Amino acid sequence: MPAHPSAQSIVVIDYNGGNLASAARALSRAAADSGIDATVTITADPQAVRQADRIVLPGQGAFADCAAGLAARPGLHDAILDATDNGTPFLGICVGMQLMAERGREHGVTQGFGWIAGEIALMDAPGLRLPQMGWNQLEFTPGAHPLTEGLPVEAHGYFVHSFALRDYDAADMVATTDYGGTVPAIVARGNRAGTQFHVEKSQKVGLRILSNFLRWTPAPGSTP
Repeated sequence: MPAHPSAQSIVVIDYNGGNLASAARALSRAAADSGIDATVTITADPQAVRQADRIVLPGQGAFADCAAGLAARPGLHDAILDATDNGTPFLGICVGMQLMAERGREHGVTQGFGWIAGEIALMDAPGLRLPQMGWNQLEFTPGAHPLTEGLPVEAHGYFVHSFALRDYDAADMVATTDYGGTVPAIVARGNRAGTQFHVEKSQKVGLRILSNFLRWTPAPGSTP
């Protein structure tokens, strides 16, 4: 069925990064629950990325593998850069969020997009199990960022990771969690945002964040 002319075009980036279908389903559910007319497409087509109204980059596994997966799709990396440079809202999920950083230190040093300060390194959580796996409470200032609008103060996200952002800029932090210390949970700079936890697995909290993302009208950001 053809898309309604006014429907938002949301692309989920396909680079063998995992969780694509579940992310697409969650976005479709968030749009429907919010009364937002949207089409959600899983694609690796650079032109579709450049023409999209919203870009979502899921990811799971190792930083280096996800970066290599993006690089292996001709034109895809540059299309993401071009679209976001032009102001298209972007949401990275888990490793998709980590790729926003300057570099990753999993299986060597791998360059990220460099949209936010810091690097992805093995978590320092003495006495705690790695990977961090399960529900953890989000710490945020209500009303401070549109992505957290309407979230309860006791909101939890579902985390699965052993590596996290460090040496970050506090100005990029929207929400954190505690796991042997402060762990970045939601980051944003300009029109680019990301969640370390899996919004597509975080039930009502995740759907609310996705709904907020679909309504978000940010000003374009700049690289560090």
